[in-house]
Amino acid sequence: MAQPVRRAVRCALDRKAEDVTVMDLRNLSSVTDFFVIATGRSDVHARTIAEHVIDSAKRDGMSPEHVEGLDQGRWVLVDYIDYVVHVFHPAVREYYQLERLWGDAKTIVVEDA
Repeated sequence: MAQPVRRAVRCALDRKAEDVTVMDLRNLSSVTDFFVIATGRSDVHARTIAEHVIDSAKRDGMSPEHVEGLDQGRWVLVDYIDYVVHVFHPAVREYYQLERLWGDAKTIVVEDA
């Protein structure tokens, strides 16, 4: 797993994200290499997690190519081209079920250590 992906995971865990999962899409998609998926307990929590990921990457000189949903916080998508961070409100994550949609991907559920 690439260092920027590890940083995104660490940032999500720093802000108490739940069900943090990394999906390796390198053999399945030409769009991106990894998904980092996390859940916030509320819209505000999801926004806070995503903002921490963005701020941390910026300190390391990386800016996202695209950010979507930050104002609403229901599903925040932060696209860094090689990896995409998805931060969901619980109901939205359950509805879209990205892990099921990309079921062939190698998946790592990250435990907060």
